[in-house]
Amino acid sequence: MGLNITQRTPLNLTPETANDYAVQVKQVGKKYKQGHGETWVIREVDFNVRRGEFAFLVGPSGSGKSTLLSILGCLLTPDEGEIYFNGKPILQLGPAAQTALRRDYIGFVFQKFQLIRGLSAIENVAVPLTLQRVAASEAMKRAGEMLKRVGLWEYRSSQPNRMSPGQCQRIAIARAVVASPQLVLADEPTASLDSQSGREAMQILKRLVNETGAAAVVVTHDARIYEFADQICEMKNGRIESVGNSHQVTASGTVEQNRPGPVGIPVGLPIAPYIQFEIGNSV
Repeated sequence: MGLNITQRTPLNLTPETANDYAVQVKQVGKKYKQGHGETWVIREVDFNVRRGEFAFLVGPSGSGKSTLLSILGCLLTPDEGEIYFNGKPILQLGPAAQTALRRDYIGFVFQKFQLIRGLSAIENVAVPLTLQRVAASEAMKRAGEMLKRVGLWEYRSSQPNRMSPGQCQRIAIARAVVASPQLVLADEPTASLDSQSGREAMQILKRLVNETGAAAVVVTHDARIYEFADQICEMKNGRIESVGNSHQVTASGTVEQNRPGPVGIPVGLPIAPYIQFEIGNSV
């Protein structure tokens, strides 16, 4: 299987020392044509995620989460507003620069793992480094070190279809952080896992994110993992309605009403956008 690696694009998005936010979303909105009219899917969304924060985005289906996630992942362009990464606006970046942003600065974790069949565990973890043109020997060394940190070194030569869902998600987490991204985006990371495996996956993800100083945004409907959140943002009807923490979640799973305003936010994509080739078979 060959890799179609895009031209390396210089992109300087190093953090501004005066700004401790990894991501800032300002008055973002997205609309779609519906018949002869237009429908706003999200509108006037504001939120911030500081470096080192774990932010959860929750809310009912149809509340605009998927659209917002795609915008944050540079797969959709909003119709209004601006997004800042490390204090720098990114919506004016061209396609090549946005690809470089996803590849070099963002790690992704998915509900269905999106591990590549035909590659071993260690080879899957090394994919982001390969796309960054890290030398093969160095990429495998770093991937191996990351597998040790998620407790799966002994499975380094195993194929994903021979591993449990919990093990597959730990490999996916290792892949997401191996290139030291500044933002980790997790889309329903525990939805395919049992309670114990989901808790272990979140413990590992939070530990690795905290160690690197990255920001993380987790989209979830799983109230069992709310305890890992530094902030929980509830979205309804395309807007962020309330912001709180795990202590403010009611028995129904909603966030107690708090003042709306800039908050942490979510993201997640249907398939790993930093992989610049088609994945014919993934798990």
